[in-house]
Amino acid sequence: MGKNIKMKKLTCPECGYKIKEFRNPFPTVDIIIECETSKGERGIILIFRKKEPKLWAIPGGFVDYGESLENAAVREAFEETSLKVKLIRQFHSYSDPNRDKRQHNISTVFIAKAKGIPKAADDAEKIGIFNKDNLPNETAFDHAVILSDYFKKRF
Repeated sequence: MGKNIKMKKLTCPECGYKIKEFRNPFPTVDIIIECETSKGERGIILIFRKKEPKLWAIPGGFVDYGESLENAAVREAFEETSLKVKLIRQFHSYSDPNRDKRQHNISTVFIAKAKGIPKAADDAEKIGIFNKDNLPNETAFDHAVILSDYFKKRF
């Protein structure tokens, strides 16, 4: 069990039995979308978040109950970029309990490809195509670490 995590006991309202309350991290996905537009722009797609933290981020979100990581990645990519993606491979998982200030999230990161012009939708206020040389100075969560790992390993 992780450090400084206290297990609470709950009481069953029917029989009074004491049961443990288990707290688990939330599964999320992030999708590094490699894109080439009809204008010849090449790079990866980042979104500027509508919600806090209002920063540039890799498209992604929470995995729904009963949904596979792969299906969540395709869904989240479409919801935020309006693009249908083809997953290339699972890249890495990031699990630092402090990666998201809101709660403990574990992200499985995928690399995907897409064609077309991305359009900001859902949780995305705006959208952009970036490369290693023009990344935003500040990104949400631990996305700077993820992008650094991606550019070191992918190119």
